[in-house]
This record gives sequence, C-alpha cells and structure tokens, in this order.
Amino acid sequence: MTKPVEASSELNSEYLLTEQQLAGYREDGHIYLKNVATQEEIAEYEPVITDWVLKLNYHDKPVSERDTYGKAFIQIGNLWEKSEDCRRFTLARRFAKIAADLMGVDGVRIYHDQALFKEPGGGHTPWHQDQIYWPLDTDNTITMWMPLVPIPQDVGTMTFASGTHKLGYVSKQGISDESHKTLGQYIEAKQFPTVSYGAMAAGDATFHAGWTMHCAPGNPTDSMRKVMTVIYVADGSRVAEPDSKARESDLRNWLPGCKPGDLAASPLNPLVYSRNAK
Repeated sequence: MTKPVEASSELNSEYLLTEQQLAGYREDGHIYLKNVATQEEIAEYEPVITDWVLKLNYHDKPVSERDTYGKAFIQIGNLWEKSEDCRRFTLARRFAKIAADLMGVDGVRIYHDQALFKEPGGGHTPWHQDQIYWPLDTDNTITMWMPLVPIPQDVGTMTFASGTHKLGYVSKQGISDESHKTLGQYIEAKQFPTVSYGAMAAGDATFHAGWTMHCAPGNPTDSMRKVMTVIYVADGSRVAEPDSKARESDLRNWLPGCKPGDLAASPLNPLVYSRNAK
C-alpha cells in the first residue's frame, strides 16, 4: 500500500461524522458540514489561494462581455502544484478522510483541485453534473466545496437536486444555458427535491457526489465569492475510455500518462488518505 502524502499537522486532525450524516449523504448525494476548517486555518490559507487565483486569472474581458460559462467564475485548477501552502490545503488528510467516510471507501486520491471565484456581478452557474467531464470508471467521486470568505444569503451556496447521484449519466451537455434548461426541466418533471444551504461561514463546506445535479446563483454583491474545491476519487478506480472531447481533455490534463483501463493514479493523483496505511 502506497503511503499517503503527508499534509500539515493543522489539517490532519479528524472531523467525525455521525451515522445519520453518512446515511443522509448516501441518500441525497450532498451534505453541508460546519467548521471543516477553523477560522485560524482559513486566515492562513485564504490569502495564498487568492494571490494565486488573481495571478493566474485568464479572463481578459469584463464579466458582461463573456459567455455564460465565463460569467460564472474564475476557474483555476491544480493550485496544489503552485505552492507548498496550496499543497498543504489540497492534500489535507482531514478533508480526504471526510471524503472517504462519506463514500464508504478505504482510500481516496486527488482528481484535481479548483478555485472557483465568482466575481462581483458574476453570473449563475447552470445546472450540470460534474462527472460528464471525468474519464473515470467509478461512481465513487466527490467534491468538497469550501468558501474562503463568508457567503451571505443573497449569494448563497449551490442548489442540489437530491437523489440525482443515483442516476448516473443523464445528459452529456457541458455547463451551459442548454444544460440549465434541459436538466432544470428534467428535475422538475421527475420531482426531485432541491436543496440550497443558504449563507455559509468561511471554512464550512458542502460535499457532493460526481453525478449529483447542481447549480449556483449569480453574485449580486460587490465582493468576490471565494471558493476552493477539491475533487476526490476512490483509490483503486480505473480510467474509462473517454467518450467525449471534454473527457479526452480531462484525461490529458488531470491523468497524464494514464490510458483507459489503467489505475487512476498518475503523479497528479496522489493518495491522500488510506485506512490501511501504517
């Protein structure tokens, strides 16, 4: 068994989940957890993550002149490769163990991280399923979504369609106006309950399964909505044959050197938690 990457001691302490929380996640495909990171930890990591996001921001047009996807957020992936501080955050054992516990697996690897900063006046994030982008032959995937600043009620967290993680593939549409319409109509027709957790404190987090349908509102405030996400995949998962250009792109970017049928375990996918590690 490969030894997990060591994260900082501050983020190694355990966050215990109740049986009710575990059962709720597996039924709904999403959960909201308070104080996953402390205020002191957020104060340490937020400035570093923000600095890298602003440094790597690729947008060269005002929000009003972008397409729907571009209006949704500044999206920067694999910050953990950029600095030791970002690495400690993304590879934190505390976060990884929560992911493993919620999925009920023995170990998890990083698929990749993403900073998702929604600018003042930023647009909504359309309904979508994350896993349409991922060439992974498993349903055991999960994303941690953690605000680095307080999220007020008028910005809010994502809205989740409970139980949709059990459906697998529903639509191959990427995040777009079309996906928002198609999946929104599907959710309404099938009467899936929708849940939004409203205001969140910095360091709180939601976790959602890769197939869970979700969307997010725009940002009507004059403050940046700063969110850091980490995507985990169960250790032992294999690479699927990519069936779209989006999955071909993900295979190149996040699973370099891996081929269909290989373990999803490139150098960019370190093992960050294992129950069997000494």
